[in-house]
Amino acid sequence: MSRAVESPTSPPSPPLGPRHWPMWLALGVMVVGAHLPWAVQRALGRLIGMLALGVATARKRAARINLALCFPEMPAEERERLLRDSFRDLGIGLFEFARAWWGSAAPMRRTVRIEGLERLDDVRAQGRGVLLVSGHFMTLEMCGRLMCDHLPLTGMYRRHRSPVMEWAVKRGRLRYAKAMFTNDEIRPAIRHLKQGGFLWYAPDQDMRGKDTVFAPFFGVPAATITATHQFARLSGCAVVPFFHRREGADYVLRIGAPLEDFPSSDAAADSTRVNAAIEAMVREAPTQYLWIHRRFKRRPPGMSSPYGKR
Repeated sequence: MSRAVESPTSPPSPPLGPRHWPMWLALGVMVVGAHLPWAVQRALGRLIGMLALGVATARKRAARINLALCFPEMPAEERERLLRDSFRDLGIGLFEFARAWWGSAAPMRRTVRIEGLERLDDVRAQGRGVLLVSGHFMTLEMCGRLMCDHLPLTGMYRRHRSPVMEWAVKRGRLRYAKAMFTNDEIRPAIRHLKQGGFLWYAPDQDMRGKDTVFAPFFGVPAATITATHQFARLSGCAVVPFFHRREGADYVLRIGAPLEDFPSSDAAADSTRVNAAIEAMVREAPTQYLWIHRRFKRRPPGMSSPYGKR
């Protein structure tokens, strides 16, 4: 895949060599799944989630540890129920991703509820860009597509190792997003914000090699990328929490109030505020959060990893 031909507004050239054929086959299965009826997708998703709970032992262990760290006050049997429900939503989320990229959002548009769009009016009037901050929920792709019906959103993402998935995901997202920046295309993203654009960003994963601080997430020190602080400092954009969740077969999208006095001169304090906003989102829809990510794999000096050695 040649990076010279890539652009935030177009996918790379699709790789067609024989070594990519197995991934193309898997992608074809996802495309077929994207066109199943929504009720069938939810039923199949729950089944796939339960199968994954039985076979994805390493991911299940990471999720169980994360839940114990984040909800220490919760009885163990309740955490186990939350673990099972999170895998069911993980399975449904696979179909949400596929439908968002290649299927129809018509069933979702009929019942979606969107709150707080008027909060962006003052920001728009000032000519400022908006950094919509969210977390890694399984609903993020479908809710991003639904929000693009109302805002000219762009997004940031981590480049995929598979050239086939890199092509497919970027092509799918560009069906509804205005542009997609990789996480190393910082300058174009800042320029977009300076021009009054909307950028959706999820800073809630441990990004090795990036500027990070340890900020509390559910009271646990978590390596947190400081990019939200830097985007606001360099572009003058407003930082706005973006809540989204699924309620049964329906979706709720909510624009929160812009963070006041943001950024400050303290990147760690700003990162703590961002983590608190994402934590509030997780508490609203805990089963839909991506608990299988090893969020606390890096620890402050003197603290060992809760996941142990791989």
